[in-house]
Amino acid sequence: MDNATRLQYLEAMGIDVWVPRFSADHEPASAPDAIADSAPPSELIDSWEALQAEVAPCTQCDLCKTRIQTVFGSGNKNAGWMFIGEGPGQSEDQQGLPFVGKAGQLLTEMLRAIGLDREEVFIANIVKCRPPANRDPTPVEIESCKPYLLRQLTLVKPKIIVVLGRVAAQALLNTDEPIGKLRGQIRALNGTPLVVVYHPAYLLRSLLDKRKAWADLKLAMQTVKNIKG
Repeated sequence: MDNATRLQYLEAMGIDVWVPRFSADHEPASAPDAIADSAPPSELIDSWEALQAEVAPCTQCDLCKTRIQTVFGSGNKNAGWMFIGEGPGQSEDQQGLPFVGKAGQLLTEMLRAIGLDREEVFIANIVKCRPPANRDPTPVEIESCKPYLLRQLTLVKPKIIVVLGRVAAQALLNTDEPIGKLRGQIRALNGTPLVVVYHPAYLLRSLLDKRKAWADLKLAMQTVKNIKG
């Protein structure tokens, strides 16, 4: 991606043009070897199909009573980057895909700003069903659905996990620390580097924190670069 195109994506995110960016030779995300081959082995296809068949009719918690459909996740199942949000919203519940509303549009711009397309990453949520009125999922709902996400992580085997928002970060890291303390540093989940970033829906309301989100994305980029190096 040339610098002019990237500049447009950064401006769409609300980042001033003078914000420091990685030069072309420091952009791990766009390099071909940053993402594993798109064709998974046959035994992995079977595992993905079995998992998706479990998730689709799931009745492990009460969210099944109000959903239209489960939102399994989407993207490259061998991705080097895995993004994890909180849960589906109304648009996601209707379409069966994660991050397709306004927050999803911003996430797409955030990905493009670091040289990634949605097809290159895998995107999922802590819970697979929409909580009524877009409320936070309860601890019981999270714990009921979390095993599905952990199995997805095992199948994807990402180089880095980017967690979007407080609810997902606290659930995955088993903490009640506020997101302000969780972001800005490299953490780990089962040995995989993990970076916490503000949720795109929050960034739509809090424009001043877009700069912090950009700093966290750069931290993730540097982390992947170090893994490759």
